[in-house]
Amino acid sequence: MIMATKVDRSASSRYYALLITILVFVFVGTCCAEERSVYLVLMEEQPVAFHGSHLSHEGRKVLPLDSEVSKAHAKHLVDSHDQLLRSNLDTGSYNKLYSFKHIVNGFSVHTTPSQANKLKAAPGVKLVEKDRGAKLMTTYTPKFLGLPQEVWAKEGGEKKAGEGIVIGFVDTGITPKHPSFTYDHLNPFTSNISHFSGACETGPRFPFSSCNGKIVSARYFSAGAQAIATLNTSMDFLSPFDAAGHGSHVASIAAGNAGGSKRLRNSLICEVDDLLTSIDLRIAVYKAIYPTVGTITDVVAAIEQATVDGVDMLTLSVGPDEPPEDTITFLSVFDVFMLFARRAGVFVAQAAGNHGPDFSTVVSYSPWSVGVAACSTDRSYPGSLLLGNGLKVGGVGLSGPTFGDGKFLCKLVLAKDAVRVNGAFPRTPAYVEECQYPEALDPTLVRGRIVICVFSSGFYNGTSNINAIIDTARTLGFMGFAFVANPAYGDFIAEPIPFDVSGIMIPKVADAQVLNAATENIKNHEYFVV
Repeated sequence: MIMATKVDRSASSRYYALLITILVFVFVGTCCAEERSVYLVLMEEQPVAFHGSHLSHEGRKVLPLDSEVSKAHAKHLVDSHDQLLRSNLDTGSYNKLYSFKHIVNGFSVHTTPSQANKLKAAPGVKLVEKDRGAKLMTTYTPKFLGLPQEVWAKEGGEKKAGEGIVIGFVDTGITPKHPSFTYDHLNPFTSNISHFSGACETGPRFPFSSCNGKIVSARYFSAGAQAIATLNTSMDFLSPFDAAGHGSHVASIAAGNAGGSKRLRNSLICEVDDLLTSIDLRIAVYKAIYPTVGTITDVVAAIEQATVDGVDMLTLSVGPDEPPEDTITFLSVFDVFMLFARRAGVFVAQAAGNHGPDFSTVVSYSPWSVGVAACSTDRSYPGSLLLGNGLKVGGVGLSGPTFGDGKFLCKLVLAKDAVRVNGAFPRTPAYVEECQYPEALDPTLVRGRIVICVFSSGFYNGTSNINAIIDTARTLGFMGFAFVANPAYGDFIAEPIPFDVSGIMIPKVADAQVLNAATENIKNHEYFVV
């Protein structure tokens, strides 16, 4: 019995030692597992567009995709990408998303940082760049600029503005039934766009009939988005359909049909003149940004395809979320793709950006693309925060007033004074003051009140946004919100976007200080937005 007990104890000891070893191994493997990201890789060998000699057609580069030589070279490049990955990366450690072969030689891959470092050292690799994500940037504008009386008149009038031109839009897609994109089959196009060849990809909310003649091509790119996020099927439609509205807005400005009423949300209606108002101008859609996520890898895949299709012009109201880590900005993969699209004969226009932080801040300054910005306007969207003592603080806003149209006064609370005591979150000023996270605020202190949210570091570096404030206000039941300037960061640019909750932006420090002066007595005052 004693002997048996000793044997049992020894076996038990070995069992527990083995169990502990396994648990340690599992723990170390789990805690130290690398998180995968998307990486863009540029190779040294020439792509199809610049391999050998090429013909020109009416001043445009023609990519020789149908020749046997071009097909063989394209296959060779794809094979070289696959061989590079197989010979340098661990099996099962990566997933190739795209092979780029027409205007740029390279590929995108979903893998770990350690595997990406192996690629950097591999022969034939020029650049490896982590995908930084893509963000969106953004209507009587033509009349203000004098286009109908000057530029269009010189080119044969409004009817011929953009005749025979195909514009490619790399954005969030398009809403095909919008009046800006309708096509009159009784008055068909007469201009020749034989230089263009696209495709009409179908899917949710986007039947084949969506490509109606005004919209001549529609594609979508999602490999990058699907690699890094779980898409929401209720809004991240795997089709060219625009669930965000941004792409349709941009396309209507640049290439929509002339005139028409546009509705903002459910209340405000205004007359909008489209920027290139032309019956004969065509639209090619390249959806690369989704409501949930956007990646540069999907954007550059769209740029390459648009160039291959033969668009005359590319409109990019999108850009990287942040500067590249290992190179200067205009040598990033995104800018390199714009460069070679331009070299292939495509006119490239990129939005200069409207996120600031300064009035002169731009994100499009590569010499091979045209930075487009609205640097002046004669319109404004005024709003006011009316204090209980009758003083009005001016600001910007596109929303309805608070409940009662100003007949009922509301309590005001600073976001930093409404911190949730037991919440598990960082209590840094920026986290709370910017109203980005509902869980940071005490619902009992903000429900039914107007909450003051402050511009801070998150807005300055681009990680915070006004939509998150709106979501927080909706989630916690704010009566309204006021997003105010911070003396530490100076005035900010207030982009007049519609709010579906009552709100106002106060972008000037001088106006914000009117509220700051009342901080000591703020809880004793009542206010409302008008």
